[in-house]
Amino acid sequence: MIRTILTVCRKEILETARDRRTLFSLLLGPLLGPLLFVTIINVAVSRNLSGLDQPLDLPIVGAERAPNLIAFLNARGLHPAVSDVKDVDDAAAAVGRGTLDVAVVIDERYEKDFGTEHAARVTVIYDRSRSSAQSKIQRVHGTLEAYGQQIGALRLVANGVSPSLLRPLLVDDLDVSTPAGRSVLMLGVLTYFLLFATLTGGLHLAIDTTAGERERRSLEPLLTLPVTRASLLLGKMAATVCYMLVSLALTLAAFTVALKRVPLEQLGMSSSFDAATALATFGILCPFAPLGAALMTTVASFTKTYREAQTYLTFILLIPTLPLMFAALLNVEAELKLMWIPSLSQHLLITALIKAQPLNWAFVGISAASSLVLGVLLGWLAIRLYEREAILG
Repeated sequence: MIRTILTVCRKEILETARDRRTLFSLLLGPLLGPLLFVTIINVAVSRNLSGLDQPLDLPIVGAERAPNLIAFLNARGLHPAVSDVKDVDDAAAAVGRGTLDVAVVIDERYEKDFGTEHAARVTVIYDRSRSSAQSKIQRVHGTLEAYGQQIGALRLVANGVSPSLLRPLLVDDLDVSTPAGRSVLMLGVLTYFLLFATLTGGLHLAIDTTAGERERRSLEPLLTLPVTRASLLLGKMAATVCYMLVSLALTLAAFTVALKRVPLEQLGMSSSFDAATALATFGILCPFAPLGAALMTTVASFTKTYREAQTYLTFILLIPTLPLMFAALLNVEAELKLMWIPSLSQHLLITALIKAQPLNWAFVGISAASSLVLGVLLGWLAIRLYEREAILG
């Protein structure tokens, strides 16, 4: 039986490899994920860091009413810009249209209120939904707050009052996170890419060897061969697993190279994702491949055409990512009871690797065992489906 399974597996692998378009998509897919990931991270890093120390032209309405404030802003790289806006309404309309990212309006009563018991009013106008402007908004807000605190402290000193009286409580921050641990904020989505790469690597083969053969009418003569249907189906699933593992390996290799191009150090993070981490990640995700192959084969067994199977399996690919979404939202930590859930257990173990934390080998064993057992059950279900005569209908 083993020889038959290996023969079928080799046949399916070679036939798929001869299809250039399929082979090209299998090889290109693992590269697109890391490329997209690195591009997004680099854009996010550059957007957060760009302009922090660079001069910023800031539209200010009523700049002549607060010369000291303008001098304070100038000293910190926020220079009044020439603009057509004349009041709050004009500034709000310009920001709403996207003409301006942020604008400042100094109130008409600023000169009268400044230096009295009344607080002088300055309005910062922005659109919170524009993520590209967040760094500018925070910079303007922080600078104005710093000016207000400085003036308040000087007034207290001028009246013989220590500014420390306004701070009855000193709060010291002690961040115990490591640079590798903080990198999870950026690299936490890595498991999504790896799971998708693993599943999509065998998607075509899982469909073609089931629904595809039914559609081409090649399944019936194949089942007349003096070989058990279980051996045929196990050989097909073994070939699917091989392509899934190849896709996973290529994706991990691409991520290992690509993450070296991500400037995480500029955000106080560091990536520990090296060749050793990639190998450990491959070992953690290997048991998930038989489960994915069995799941896709089982679902495709219910379909009669390639397109129908493709439609169903597109939704099936979302199932392994659902536990990951809850883990990200709830900030779930690895614990024993969660290691029985495939995809989630692998995600938690890979997160520990990214944080450069030691692996709990008992957790690794439980995660692998649960994935393999569920894969065996789904594989048995797929075999039972193929043993029905209705499979030829």
